[in-house]
Amino acid sequence: MPIMRTVASQLAAGATAAVAGTVTSVNPADLADTVAEVQLTDAAGFVAATRAARAAQPGWAAVPAPVRGQVIASIGRIVEANKAALAALVTREVGKPFAEALGEVQEIVDTCDFFLGEGRRLYGETVPSEMPDKQLFTFRVPVGVAAVITAGNFPVAVPSWYLVPALLCGNAVVWKPAEYAAASAQAMYDLFAAAGLPDGVLQIVHADGPATFGGLEQALGQRLVDKVGFTGSSAVGERIGELCGRHLQSPCLELGGKNPMVITPAADLALAVEGALFSGFGTAGQRCTSLGTVIVHDDVHDAFVDALTGAVAAARIGDPREDVLYGPLLAPRFAERYEQYLTWVGDHHAVRGATGRIGADNPRDGFVGDPGKGLFYHPVVVDNVRPDDRLFLEETFGPIIGVTRYGDLAEAIELANLPGYGLSSSIYTTDPTEAFRFRAGVGAGMVSVNNSTSGAEAHLPFGGNGRSGNGSRQSGRWVLDQFTRWQAMNWDYSGRLQKAQMDTAAIEPDMSFRLPG
Repeated sequence: MPIMRTVASQLAAGATAAVAGTVTSVNPADLADTVAEVQLTDAAGFVAATRAARAAQPGWAAVPAPVRGQVIASIGRIVEANKAALAALVTREVGKPFAEALGEVQEIVDTCDFFLGEGRRLYGETVPSEMPDKQLFTFRVPVGVAAVITAGNFPVAVPSWYLVPALLCGNAVVWKPAEYAAASAQAMYDLFAAAGLPDGVLQIVHADGPATFGGLEQALGQRLVDKVGFTGSSAVGERIGELCGRHLQSPCLELGGKNPMVITPAADLALAVEGALFSGFGTAGQRCTSLGTVIVHDDVHDAFVDALTGAVAAARIGDPREDVLYGPLLAPRFAERYEQYLTWVGDHHAVRGATGRIGADNPRDGFVGDPGKGLFYHPVVVDNVRPDDRLFLEETFGPIIGVTRYGDLAEAIELANLPGYGLSSSIYTTDPTEAFRFRAGVGAGMVSVNNSTSGAEAHLPFGGNGRSGNGSRQSGRWVLDQFTRWQAMNWDYSGRLQKAQMDTAAIEPDMSFRLPG
């Protein structure tokens, strides 16, 4: 059992930070298995990390971008060589099925492979000037120090979406991962550090929520942090956005979702059922892109719900080391919160199958392993969800999806937008007109056609709107706008002062107007 170090032992000489208690990371599939004891730092430790990053950043920014890209490539190769080991740790610590964990680690590799090339494409532009003997240029420059705070449902893939482009662009990064996924985060940090990053350029800080917020508030006030990246709940994102706004900063916020899936009469129902099963119950429904509500046309509602209910009943659930749809919930606090969501089920709802925690007194046919060891819960399909239900309007982080009906596509789009989130969405149809009308009408940042609400690729923008984020985007070349700022330069070689719009001597336009004819 490793002991995760506090940031105090990782800072440059002379920096101080206190150990502010410990937290235990446990295997959610086997609560008797302690994965790590995590030493936490306090707010002062967070600030000390940002100060050390501030000192290290100029030297890293001076390294040519293509050379920084080579370091990113080295990170990718090191992670690739340790793919199975890192995935096994993710499975043990957060209960993600091993096949999913392998895919998550592969996402780090894919991200590194993509941004290797971006090290040679941090392009600026040469812009024509309105004055003679003058040239205009634009340059991408690093923002400086980025503070990155991530959740633990994707303990290594999502952090890579921040760390890799931020480092490539010449920034220093202070990363605060989720405490319940600290071992996976520390392992990823160690792999990144092995690629040859200079001291202080990337730091990991283990801290609880209040210490993190307090440290971030102080660091922003002392102008030690130039960019904040946060992945987590909408409620916490609102607080971070407010804090950054007080310091005239625009954070990168990737928040929750209540992601809709529309099923039209033209849909391939078998494919739609497969997509809903994976969207709703992959990672035990603990993704920001997990399916929230299936919006099904009246004509196919009964057939779809019957087929989905059968697929849910047949799904293999249990030990995440085996071939299962999903394993346990992430940690005890998520189980407690999920049980609160189950109380939102009302008398007017039609619940398909069992609910609650799986155990000897509430068994599930075909369960893989011993349910008594971990935080395993039944998959729940709730039909007859209404637009004013909490189950319809609010994110439910766990293995539960709602189903509602619609009459025409305009109504479906209205229902899809009603909760006010705007992360991911999906439509199943073989009618291209329906697909394009849905895309134009839905407020989500991401739209899938005949595919699940989940899934991302390293070269496509990822992010949401409304309650799902502030419009910032991760991944692909679009994330470069989060970790660079545009700098404009004008170079006048005329030998005299030219005053742009005020200086009209260079051009003598013909001010007479002539009408044709």
